[in-house]
Amino acid sequence: MAAKITTTTASAAATYESVILRRRRMNVVLLRPSSVTIPYFHAPPATTMVKMKMTCQCVTKENTGIFSVTPPSKADFDYLGQSTKGDLNLNLGIDDGEVGLEGPIEEVARMEAQEAEYLLNHLGIPDPFSARYSPRGIFCSRTLNLRSISVIGYDMDYTLMHYNVMAWEGRAYDYCMDNLRNMGFPVEGLAFDPELVIRGLVIDKEKGNLVKADRFGYVKRAMHGTRMLSTQRVSEMYGRELVDLRNESRWEFLNTLFSVSEAVAYMQMVDRYDEGAITADLGPLDYKGLYKAVGKALFRAHVEGQLKSEIMSKPELFVEPDPELPLALLDQKEAGKRLLLITNSDYHYTEKMMQHSFNRFLPNDMSWRDLFDMVIVSARKPEFFQMSHPMYEVVTGEGLMRPCFKAHPGGLYSGGSAQMIENSLGVHGDEILYVGDHIYTDVSQSKVHLRWRTALICRELEDEYSALVRSRGHRATLIELINQKEVVGDLFNQLRLALQRRSKGRPAQFFLQTLAATRMDDKELTESIQKLLIVMQRLDHKIAPMMESDGELFNRRWGFLSRAGLWDKSHLMRQIEKYADIYTSRVSNFLHYTPFMYFRAQEQSLAHDTYSFHHLKHES
Repeated sequence: MAAKITTTTASAAATYESVILRRRRMNVVLLRPSSVTIPYFHAPPATTMVKMKMTCQCVTKENTGIFSVTPPSKADFDYLGQSTKGDLNLNLGIDDGEVGLEGPIEEVARMEAQEAEYLLNHLGIPDPFSARYSPRGIFCSRTLNLRSISVIGYDMDYTLMHYNVMAWEGRAYDYCMDNLRNMGFPVEGLAFDPELVIRGLVIDKEKGNLVKADRFGYVKRAMHGTRMLSTQRVSEMYGRELVDLRNESRWEFLNTLFSVSEAVAYMQMVDRYDEGAITADLGPLDYKGLYKAVGKALFRAHVEGQLKSEIMSKPELFVEPDPELPLALLDQKEAGKRLLLITNSDYHYTEKMMQHSFNRFLPNDMSWRDLFDMVIVSARKPEFFQMSHPMYEVVTGEGLMRPCFKAHPGGLYSGGSAQMIENSLGVHGDEILYVGDHIYTDVSQSKVHLRWRTALICRELEDEYSALVRSRGHRATLIELINQKEVVGDLFNQLRLALQRRSKGRPAQFFLQTLAATRMDDKELTESIQKLLIVMQRLDHKIAPMMESDGELFNRRWGFLSRAGLWDKSHLMRQIEKYADIYTSRVSNFLHYTPFMYFRAQEQSLAHDTYSFHHLKHES
């Protein structure tokens, strides 16, 4: 269990005192610590969080009525277009001079920022900038003022509940294979291989391929069955085609870690199909029919309940507990956020798994139900966000239900719709943040149909971030070689053009960029071109395998999750940027940002930005 320790330390008090002494200009002491709250970002395993109280004392005014929170009725929009609802306001008319804040705001802010950074570092609290450069960071695609969020909804599976992929998906694979065997498919000798696929790949059901596409839909890597295809073969097969996820009859996007077992089983069965091992009595199958058969076998594993019954009986074998997670949600709840649980899982499974993962980490005999203002099970997402279904209230611990037509705070319901939730809580649109792991079911649909704010949970980000850090040397060398080839190639192209113009009898004085080449005779010009061509060919022989191996520290077949090639984004990353306002590896990362965080999107560099920077650099 994450430790929660209340203490008063002389060192913390001394640190505050030293800061105050360095600010002798101040006439009013705004903050005096009796103790301090410190969340550790890189906490030791046995201690997740150290809590110390912070007391706010105002020397000249009493403690009541100093601050107010902007209500929805008086909320405005700031210069970044974000609602100011939930912002903290100072009710007192304090003059700048009273608190020692005279002078140009640029100088005041610089000094305050330096002192804040010093104090945060001393207390072990990461500032947002350092937190961003971490595997446990929360990354922002679209600016989001968390203070303006009234309601935070959570998915459960692979969001609040992280499963051991090898254990969970491995068992799903086993049940799928058992069902395929019973249907007459040859599955002997096959084993679950989680390294075979990654999230964000796309199944081509017409060709029996698994492909990785860039943000434009161009296929960069492909695997037929379990055999990776060469770059030449990929170009031949997909040179005239783009991946279009709207064509659901052909393309199947691997949205979540739940897709791993299905994709592994399908690619292995493609091998058996190509080998002729699948007999004719199973019917006239093609690759698309084969995918349907695998999907049916896996669906039966889920529907028949054997898999979830096994997990419920021994959750410790399948669930990776996160002691910080309940504390993060507790902070949000105590900050006035209304928390929702909206899951497709049924009542009995939800109750068992949430009890196992939450109750032991909550203080004062709280249960997981105490965290949530409303719980929706069997939600039937994505339809939950698109249309209205009948809603039932779960009224007994055994799961007995009765029809109802309106949800109430504190209730536990089955089915219903997002519209019912909005009506019951009196909130809508960008007042609600929904957090889930599925790009389509959770993030895309709540964004497109309801304009909810969205957060994507992608556990693999931690491994990807670490792999990117370890790959810095490799990528730096590769980029240097590519840049060298570009410079050599520019000269090669100019000499080639000069030779072309000379062979066509064009007067050199009309082409200033090749005027110098006129001083070279034909032999010198040809030899120079030949030399440069050899250099570029040798560079290509060096660059090609390095490009092929880029990202292998994350996955040796597919490379990095978020990238397709050295510089471009993957199709998955494009989906994340389009539909997820923020994304991170796990929900407990909110613990390191506070419920009042203002997430600001970073500058998006454009192709011409580098050239404008280069121009300004030379002008100066």
